[in-house]
Amino acid sequence: MALPGAYAQYNTNKILTASPAELTLMLYEGAIKFCNMAITGIEQKDVEKAHINITKVERIIDYLRQTLDMRYPVAEDFERIYSYLSQRLVEANMKKDRAILDEVNEHLHAVRDNWKEVMKQAK
Repeated sequence: MALPGAYAQYNTNKILTASPAELTLMLYEGAIKFCNMAITGIEQKDVEKAHINITKVERIIDYLRQTLDMRYPVAEDFERIYSYLSQRLVEANMKKDRAILDEVNEHLHAVRDNWKEVMKQAK
């Protein structure tokens, strides 16, 4: 049965055909997913799982920061948000602190939800 290959192809096509706004939404969704996995790792006392997934969230946030177009004033707001989240993720990773990850997760959900709203209004 070729379902795993078909699923991988579907995901590849989804990414290749997505608009920039949809790709940004996918990044937020991925960051939330990995943050949840890191929280699970901390709950399970699995330091490696927590570290790997916090690092994935850090990479997504770093990518979002690098792709900001600073010609627009709103980019400065996103820069401050991403900078804060990056600092908190480093702290969460050093301490393996679930409370910090819960806070980061709340912020990620808020940014993601606002992004969805902007996408709706842009249509």
